Amino acid sequence: MSRLFLACLLAIFPVVSMKSPIFGPEEVTSVEGRSVSIKCYYPPTSVNRHTRKYWCRQGAQGRCTTLISSEGYVSDDYVGRANLTNFPESGTFVVDISHLTHKDSGRYKCGLGISSRGLNFDVSLEVSQDPAQASHAHVYTVDLGRTVTINCPFTRANSEKRKSLCKKTIQDCFQVVDSTGYVSNSYKDRAHISILGTNTLVFSVVINRVKLSDAGMYVCQAGDDAKADKINIDLQVLEPEPELVYGDLRSSVTFDCSLGPEVANVPKFLCQKKNGGACNVVINTLGKKAQDFQGRIVSVPKDNGVFSVHITSLRKEDAGRYVFGAQPEGEPQDGWPVQAWQLFVNEETAIPASPSVVKGVRGGSVTVSCPYNPKDANSAKYWCHWEEAQNGRCPRLVESRGLIREQYEGRLALLTEPGNGTYTVILNQLTDQDTGFYWCVTDGDTRWISTVELKVVQGEPSLKVPKNVTAWLGEPLKLSCHFPCKFYSFEKYWCKWSNRGCSALPTQNDGPSQAFVSCDQNSQVVSLNLDTVTKEDEGWYWCGVKEGPRYGETAAVYVAVESRVKGSQGAKQVKAAPAGAAIQSRAGEIQNKALLDPSFFAKESVKDAAGGPGAPADPGRPTGYSGSSKALVSTLVPLALVLVAGVVAIGVVRARHRKNVDRISIRSYRTDISMSDFENSRDFEGRDNMGASPEAQETSLGGKDEFATTTEDTVESKEPKKAKRSSKEEADEAFTTFLLQAKNLASAATQNGPTEA
Repeated sequence: MSRLFLACLLAIFPVVSMKSPIFGPEEVTSVEGRSVSIKCYYPPTSVNRHTRKYWCRQGAQGRCTTLISSEGYVSDDYVGRANLTNFPESGTFVVDISHLTHKDSGRYKCGLGISSRGLNFDVSLEVSQDPAQASHAHVYTVDLGRTVTINCPFTRANSEKRKSLCKKTIQDCFQVVDSTGYVSNSYKDRAHISILGTNTLVFSVVINRVKLSDAGMYVCQAGDDAKADKINIDLQVLEPEPELVYGDLRSSVTFDCSLGPEVANVPKFLCQKKNGGACNVVINTLGKKAQDFQGRIVSVPKDNGVFSVHITSLRKEDAGRYVFGAQPEGEPQDGWPVQAWQLFVNEETAIPASPSVVKGVRGGSVTVSCPYNPKDANSAKYWCHWEEAQNGRCPRLVESRGLIREQYEGRLALLTEPGNGTYTVILNQLTDQDTGFYWCVTDGDTRWISTVELKVVQGEPSLKVPKNVTAWLGEPLKLSCHFPCKFYSFEKYWCKWSNRGCSALPTQNDGPSQAFVSCDQNSQVVSLNLDTVTKEDEGWYWCGVKEGPRYGETAAVYVAVESRVKGSQGAKQVKAAPAGAAIQSRAGEIQNKALLDPSFFAKESVKDAAGGPGAPADPGRPTGYSGSSKALVSTLVPLALVLVAGVVAIGVVRARHRKNVDRISIRSYRTDISMSDFENSRDFEGRDNMGASPEAQETSLGGKDEFATTTEDTVESKEPKKAKRSSKEEADEAFTTFLLQAKNLASAATQNGPTEA
């Protein structure tokens, strides 16, 4: 017994717990002899497109008997007057029934599969008797809010008599309008009688802005006596048959509204009607919007009074009847033309859930995930800002093809990642003006349009970067971004912003960050290094975090690239360097020429002395070196004087040397021998005594006295030789001293600048 109960419970459980995704009209009315067309919607999945569709009639026991199906079955009662057509592309099928009779009234179901599965929708069909046939009246049908003209013929005998129109009630016929000018309060400013001429035997009654209450039986009359001409009129006011609109949860729908050119300049409205209650305005062209639809609805005017109303991010409570109308106050009112829809929201949706609200701090950033139909991967993608003051107009801020509004450059990017049905929008450097609603849009399936609300709150940005950076052309640059501990496990990146996204750049992890005093070593600094800055490196750079394919917070910094400007001190140093270099070069030249020509110093002294302030300029010398030339002259003049003194000293030494030559007596004549012919005095003495004994030396020198004299002269000549070098050595020593002094003067001039030199 328990198993049987459980089986029954499981059999009915899907019907009880799950709302059917099949949708159709709740009520259908018609008149005998006419026809109806009933459209039913279903989710256009691959299985649903090919499964069985049916139309069945509910019996007293709840059983539904199939009357017609998509597999070709047609009941005997429907043969020749009904058919079922499937439209798999749009996810609909239509049941057409003609030659209606009163017996066709009842409750029906349109569904998929087997009638007991619960994939169906209840439809009530009511077929009434044609009132014109019952009363033999002239029938006039008119749409709600439109104009009807009733023609009333009369005989010539009553041509001069009063014409009138009255509406029948249970007990009487109250006057609506007559030819004397009377108009009932209920028809004031809406009804009048028109007679085209005295020869015309017809008068017309015109009723504008027909209301539902205007429906009923009327009597058209010419004359007041028993011979009056009377005609019964049946006025039928037709409410607009609601057009069925099928939308998935979180998707978007569009109502295309057209009321005709006669109300093109009249304010428009869209209202929602639930459970038979009043119709509450959702949006109108006077600026009103319902709170529940803030940021999700927009009306777009078109030509000839045509409007399109878009509702995005559908909710379950959005289901119901919608009425679009024209009325001076932008409010629903009986007697004005309207258009109606019945919206069904399917809770079985393929559109993924995404946050309806994102929050960011001032100066921080937000990241928005935008869904789109995966089949539209190659379609253009947009992000727009919903403007309440402009009837919900949504101007584009950025698009995937590179367009971006100027005020959003450097702070807004649309990224195609992660792909496969989702793209990403990042907005940083947030301000209070960024608060509001934004739409994700593509050129593809408009049902995937979604809405997100952005709120800017108090707080500090998580990522720390410099606001603006100046980089020098040709020099390296390092940009550092500080990440707090909560992003320790996230991927960090640097990228360069452009109007087509943000291109990733190689980064370097610099270890723990000191910017977060409350953090531990898990906080990090990630740097971007540019070895040699070029002008193309100028622009916006972002640092940010990622967790898998999902982007997180970002921070932006602008890098300006400039050429480094040299100051006055730098210019002075630059000019001093060539002067010092010229002095050192000139000193080397002097050294080389002096080695070849000892009289060079005297010549240079005379030449530099002649080149004073009044000397003509060298035409071959560049003008830029005038300061260096003056410095060179002021340096070489005293240098030349020193050189002249050196030359004089060398000359004196040589003169003294010629007077002090050694004299050696050999027997009867004297021979002068210059000391420069020997290497030094020691060599001379050694060679003089080599291979001779004292005796032979004494005999050859001719006696003791002569030897003593010779010895004395020899001793006198030895003593100065020990304190004095050869003339060649002394000249070399003097020239070396001169070169050292010249080099020191050149170095001093280089260090102290031209003025000191």
